[in-house]
Amino acid sequence: MCTRVLWPNANGSVIVGRNMDFRFDLLTNLWQHPRGVERADGVHGNLAWRAKYGSVVATAFDLVATDGMNEAGFAGHILWLAESQYGTPDASATQLSQAVWLQYYLDNFATVAEAVAWTQESQVAISQLFDPTGHLVPTLHLALNDSTGDSAIIEYIDGTPTIYHSREYTVMTNSPAYDQQLELVTAYQGLGGDDPLPGSTLAKDRFARASYYIRNQAQPETQVDAIAAMLSIIRNVAQPFRTPEPGTPDASPTLWQVVLDLTNRRYVFESTTRPGIVWVNFNELDFAEGTPSLRLDLVSQLALEGGLAGNVSRQFTEVGERTSNALATALTAMEFIALKQTEFQDIKDTVQRLVGAKK
Repeated sequence: MCTRVLWPNANGSVIVGRNMDFRFDLLTNLWQHPRGVERADGVHGNLAWRAKYGSVVATAFDLVATDGMNEAGFAGHILWLAESQYGTPDASATQLSQAVWLQYYLDNFATVAEAVAWTQESQVAISQLFDPTGHLVPTLHLALNDSTGDSAIIEYIDGTPTIYHSREYTVMTNSPAYDQQLELVTAYQGLGGDDPLPGSTLAKDRFARASYYIRNQAQPETQVDAIAAMLSIIRNVAQPFRTPEPGTPDASPTLWQVVLDLTNRRYVFESTTRPGIVWVNFNELDFAEGTPSLRLDLVSQLALEGGLAGNVSRQFTEVGERTSNALATALTAMEFIALKQTEFQDIKDTVQRLVGAKK
């Protein structure tokens, strides 16, 4: 379920690649958010803010930012980590819902160092979303990178943030936790060990291949060369469509992949479910405070023939008041359910016991 790769020295540019792997379609669109948008933490409302920076994000169901970059060249990427344990924070603790976790960082920080300092100082707790229908409950970790090539990985294993902060942390996948990944990867040729480079879709094997190939890149001559090289790496660690494998949530097909040029502020999006590639140039966007949030409709307009292609910087559109209100209501409902997850779980357990007793 997902891979992120950072190339901090691509002939003067900082390039990031990321795959989104998931077991069903997330109906991903791109959104352009201006400065000045007012948001709250999605938990108790104790943390509220106005966006300092405009951003472009790739969403799940138009509700949750899963990947994105802001106008300062600071970017973040949400990936799956089964080992995540967020704990039960006190009501007085600084908290963020998973629904706005990434967006908070994009709205407020220009560098990884700023984001790390705030995370360490606030010890922000993450409020886990909850699916009352019984599907997977999100267990996530966060990768951050900026236009200087700095990098950080934030994980919650024991209820508090564990931060790995270094330009050397260029790859992130999924399980196991990051400290164990750093140990496992040293077993392979070219990475400190003697074992041949592995070829499976397991997270630890994708971690090894991405680490090897990003270390062995020739310097690109142009920005296009750099983007092409990163696409070649993340395609190598992509996962093909296939019959689901029981008990292996990491074995999910790649739905889309992105390449970000943090230096030149370009966001490239390639879909596997709706074959096509588009890109957004930040210097063509208007992030001025007071302008509306805009959506690029990839779900219905990205297609192999006759759909969006190439530079789509000027093709974002307003969604209208009715859609905006519906999305706001859906997000509020999702966060409310998350706050009441204990009660929902109790109801679910009671129903299951009653159904079982009648058999």
